[in-house]
Amino acid sequence: MEIKAFTFSPFAENTYLLYDETKEAVLIDPGCYFAGEKKALSDFISENDLKLTKVLYTHCHLDHAFGSKYISETYKGIEFWGNEAEKIFIDSAIAHAQSFGINMEQPPALNKYISEGDCITFGNTELHTICIPGHSPGGLCFYNKEQGDIIPGDILFKGSIGRSDLPGGNQNQLIDGIKKKLLTLPDSVVVYPGHGDYTTIGNEKALNPYLQ
Repeated sequence: MEIKAFTFSPFAENTYLLYDETKEAVLIDPGCYFAGEKKALSDFISENDLKLTKVLYTHCHLDHAFGSKYISETYKGIEFWGNEAEKIFIDSAIAHAQSFGINMEQPPALNKYISEGDCITFGNTELHTICIPGHSPGGLCFYNKEQGDIIPGDILFKGSIGRSDLPGGNQNQLIDGIKKKLLTLPDSVVVYPGHGDYTTIGNEKALNPYLQ
């Protein structure tokens, strides 16, 4: 599995394009906002002859869904998958963006709800879902056990954790979920967060001040 990372929008959100030798691909958290960002994403997909099959949301806060409308219009038939508890953020996306003084196109509705323990496949690759609420009510991590990579959205960062003061947030729930479900993974697992640099489970277990 290959992981191509893009950093998009004024929120410096990390969008991840995952693909394998079959050329099938999934897009995690399409945060492309500016025209140049959308072009950079589409150019990479085209230049590498990738077939984009679905969008997966770690959660549906607006910075992780800025580009969803563009993706739905550009790649016909693509599906959008996320946790049902995140539907509220899709429904209120435009109003929420306006509260930040930002214009946003309405993201498409979720086509399929996913939750703890689901196995998502594309090409020859499997992603296992781990649900950890606390940053948002339906936060998901996508874990490729074979390769040892995990994409947790805004649940876990290098040296930090996601904020819990947004609607549906709960810091105790977030920390408890991280400790029980993420810090029990092998130390070598590479963490690709929703913002900032990548890290490893071992580094966060040893050094993250929120998890000691």
